[in-house]
Amino acid sequence: MTETSTLPRAGLSHFERLGLPRRFALDAQELERNYLARSRESHPDFHRMASSAQQRHSQEQSAALNEAYAALREPFRRAEYLLQLEGGPSAAEHKEMAPAFLEEMLELRMEIEELRETGGRDSPGVAKMERKLVERRDKLIDDLASRFAKVESLPAETEKHRDQLLEIRLTLNAAKYIQGLLRDLRAD
Repeated sequence: MTETSTLPRAGLSHFERLGLPRRFALDAQELERNYLARSRESHPDFHRMASSAQQRHSQEQSAALNEAYAALREPFRRAEYLLQLEGGPSAAEHKEMAPAFLEEMLELRMEIEELRETGGRDSPGVAKMERKLVERRDKLIDDLASRFAKVESLPAETEKHRDQLLEIRLTLNAAKYIQGLLRDLRAD
């Protein structure tokens, strides 16, 4: 490995490792292209003739690259990662959700159970509920993108910054809850 190699370096964020801007809204094609290009550079198969230390380094870099790609390609993991980078609350630190939201989710859960008992997985009612939940989840993901964009424009460690991070956490918790309902709806 030469000094001018473009292999990822230790200590980089997932965004830096993949050569992407640090933001929630990412171009999926650019993410894929960057991952594949960097993967070819760092893959251990291309370093078989190198010293054992260089091979070990290549394996570590390849693993870190795979981890970064897995985290950034999935919106929920990307949001969790960004919240962590920004110093926002974790799911364990802030589990609360609005009572009205929880009441609505309880009603949806009851509807899902009824649909699964009466109509089966392929029923029109299940398909309609799935569309409804997907639409709701996608709106929440769009809301996350907007909220993260606002965070980018705020000075770090200010009250507005912390408030926006809390709003992101609440939105992410809601989106994950909806995703859980979708998983339950699709389960056999």
